[in-house]
Amino acid sequence: MTTHPPRDPTPVDDASVDRPLRERLILLIGGLGPLGRAPASGTVTVALAGIPVFILASALDVPLWAYLTALALLTGVSIWIHDVGDRILGEKDSRRLVLDELVGYFIAMIAVAPTWQLIALGFFIERAIDIAKVPGARQIERHIPGGWGVVGDDVVAGLYTLGILHLLMWAAPAAMGCSSG
Repeated sequence: MTTHPPRDPTPVDDASVDRPLRERLILLIGGLGPLGRAPASGTVTVALAGIPVFILASALDVPLWAYLTALALLTGVSIWIHDVGDRILGEKDSRRLVLDELVGYFIAMIAVAPTWQLIALGFFIERAIDIAKVPGARQIERHIPGGWGVVGDDVVAGLYTLGILHLLMWAAPAAMGCSSG
């Protein structure tokens, strides 16, 4: 009688060598390395990647057209990564894929002054709206298939937040750390 060693109950890592290289790369990019495996991965991703990238883009005084072009490219890549990655993982809107979270945050920060007040508010408001699934977001996520639906709900959350932040910059520029003139 042969005995087999007990099977390791830990799940196979998404980027393990048991997957084809193409799948490993898609999951690595879609999860931004280890960020997709963190608890509260979307929030962690925006905090550790989104905010620093926004601050860097602001410090480099990236022109609006370049910001929007990069955002459009990121959105397209995110749609594709989430479409393919979710099929690889056998899940819809897998928490392991986090590029959509960056899309939502970067939309929220379009032409927003890079003050600590607005950066913090952008983070908290966009995350709350994304998690709450405001009107429009839930419908997109449920009724539009694949990566389009996954990223679409983050686009909606980003647009809501963008409107709120611009309203705050207009209505209370001093409180938001902006010059009033």
